Amino acid sequence: MTDLPNLAAKRATLELRSRVIQSMRSFFHAEGFLEVQTPVMTPAPAPETHIDAVPAGDGRFLITSPELYMKRLLAAGYEKIFQISPVFRRGEQGRRHHPEFTLLEWYRLGVDYTVLQEDCRNLLDTVCRAAGRAGGWHYRGRWLEGTGSFQHYTVRQAFLEFAGWEPGADTDHHRFDLDLVEKVEPRLGFPRPCILADYPASQAALARLKPSDPTVAERFELYWAGIELANGFSELTDPREQRSRFETVIEMRTRAGHSVPPLPETFLASLEHLPPCAGIALGVDRLVMLLADRDRLDSVVAFSPDLQTV
Repeated sequence: MTDLPNLAAKRATLELRSRVIQSMRSFFHAEGFLEVQTPVMTPAPAPETHIDAVPAGDGRFLITSPELYMKRLLAAGYEKIFQISPVFRRGEQGRRHHPEFTLLEWYRLGVDYTVLQEDCRNLLDTVCRAAGRAGGWHYRGRWLEGTGSFQHYTVRQAFLEFAGWEPGADTDHHRFDLDLVEKVEPRLGFPRPCILADYPASQAALARLKPSDPTVAERFELYWAGIELANGFSELTDPREQRSRFETVIEMRTRAGHSVPPLPETFLASLEHLPPCAGIALGVDRLVMLLADRDRLDSVVAFSPDLQTV
């Protein structure tokens, strides 16, 4: 049985995808960014509680994100960089998750996460125009608009309004994740994209804490039509604090019986030279899915995971 009819039927969507990626590159080149290409294999991915790297043999792993390599470039003095890269995460399979997908990441020296939020507004305006969606369109029967001002909530505001409680600095991870997915996310990004900012300190990941309120991190996520598109933050540049956070994650993974990768020592050493900066990762496949009015990632990539035989 051949899959050629299925591949042929994707032509219009793949053409849209091509226009979207071309417009992304044009946007960043016009803004003076340098496009970089970093390795897709690493001996030490960033330790993360809920993300498993795919072993690639010889003690290396496929990257879950190019973040660590790109921040080493920042530490070497690169001021504005971006990359469109395949990334890999073991065990992620579903309507909106693939074990291999495409990330757009960009980083700026000398700015904080508020500048990235403005980047998102300008980027999505550019992409929507290139995709022929500047005037708006229907996604799964709901009207969306890609131009104009974004919605904006702090995490505390969104949880109070939609979940009925206010997360604190050390809020329970399970309760937070459950209510975020079930009560908060479905309400965000209609009709325009939404910025959800200032996550609890316990959810900081690789973000720095907010100087004016250290109970929250300078981290935000971009939502549209209830779907998470991007995760960005003012970067943590303190190597001792970053090492401590990594060690905490490794301890949690060990207790849960998960695999534990080695610490990324070269990255940690580079933080000694990293000035204030900010970075963000945006899911290209999910954005194309919205623009194409599709409800599964399978429909916006040429070869979905179940068709990757040769």
